[in-house]
Parts: sequence; structure tokens; C-alpha cells
Amino acid sequence: MSANSFSPHIGLYGRDQVNPKEKRGCYLWPPGYAAALEAAGGTPVELGLPKPGETWADRLSELHGILFLGHPASDSRQNAEEERLCHYCRSQHFPILAVDIGMLTLNVAFGGNNYVNLPKELPNALQHRHPPEKGLRHTIMVEANTRLAGMYGEGEIVVNSEHYGAVAKVAKGFVVSGKALDGVIEAIEWAEDDWFAVGVQWQPASSSASGLDIQLFRGLVEAATEYSQRRAVAA
Repeated sequence: MSANSFSPHIGLYGRDQVNPKEKRGCYLWPPGYAAALEAAGGTPVELGLPKPGETWADRLSELHGILFLGHPASDSRQNAEEERLCHYCRSQHFPILAVDIGMLTLNVAFGGNNYVNLPKELPNALQHRHPPEKGLRHTIMVEANTRLAGMYGEGEIVVNSEHYGAVAKVAKGFVVSGKALDGVIEAIEWAEDDWFAVGVQWQPASSSASGLDIQLFRGLVEAATEYSQRRAVAA
């Protein structure tokens, strides 16, 4: 990226559970989501809940997209604010990439429901472990004609498996874009072209991620750049 090229500001919301001391599996960039965003050409910005008197419009006014990681445990206020955030992003066509817990939160915000304990609720889903076994990975099928296919290519790819929950019923307006061979939904996205909203169940910035996972962050950065351009024209 040249010194004069635009680097969209991406809000990093939620807890980055990647251990910064671990070596990245593909050895192409340092571990963690901020590093992955930078490698993709974005500028990560820590993002918290709105302060008293603030709205999400205020919090996101200087940003061009959001990487939504979510939190393992949220209180009622946090849950309500996160739902408002998802709906604000939809209303403003604000790009969002939701990862793991973030994807589950996004799904619920628009009327879907989730498995909260895969081993108990879907005992035949044997490819998913939490706490994760070191290096555990599995194959998923990427659906054709989806945003995910535009980033990874359609067909089989291999991702890590470090999650406890999963999407059970997909929210209205979203489609499944990736599914594990045991039937567990691994990725969803907004069905129409007017909003970049992609959710993935795997951890694309952990030590067991692959070099191909950078495509997710590049997709977000590209969508954020386009959003910035549209906002500039409308101003």
C-alpha cells in the first residue's frame, strides 16, 4: 500500500481472543485482528459502546466499517446496544464483518436463533471443539454466487474450528454462504447487494488460520472504501 493510498478506518468492536504471543499459522503477518486489518490495508480503531448521550451514529461518524467480534458474556445493556448497532449498520448500509460470537449476535439481532452448546444440542457435529484443540481444522463448502465465494472461491476450503455455538435458524434477509460437512452453518451474509454484512464462525486471525483468510479482511476493507466514497459524494 502506497503512502498516498486511502486506508479506511475500521472499528474493532469486541474482545480479541487471539493470543498475541502465538505465532500465526501462515506466518504472513502477526496474530490478532488489528494486525489482520492492517495487513489488508485498513486502519483499526478500538470501538466501545456509546457513552451516555451518544448514539451509534456518533460513535461511527469517523469510521467506514466495523469488525464485530462480540463478547463472550454480555449484560442486558450491552445486548441491547449491540442489537442497535446491527440495525444501525443495516439502515446506513455500513459494512460489517462479524466473527464467531459477533456472527451469532448479528443473527439474533435480525430474528435468527443459535445453538449455544453444539455438543449437547447437535451431538453429531463432531468437528467443532471448544476449548479448541490445538490446530483443529475442518473443511467447509462455500456456496456459489455469494460474497464469500467472491473472496475465497466456491467449493471446499479448510478453516479452523474454535467455537462452541453456531447458527441454528438463519435470520430473515440473510443466506447461508458456508457450511461444514456435518451440516453446521459456518458463514452467513446479507442476501442483497446493497449491504456488505458477512458473518463467519471460524477465527480468521488466530494462530491456526490460513493465508487465504486475509481475503475476509480485504473484502471488508474494500467495502469500507466504497462506503467512504459513497458518503463523500452524498455530503
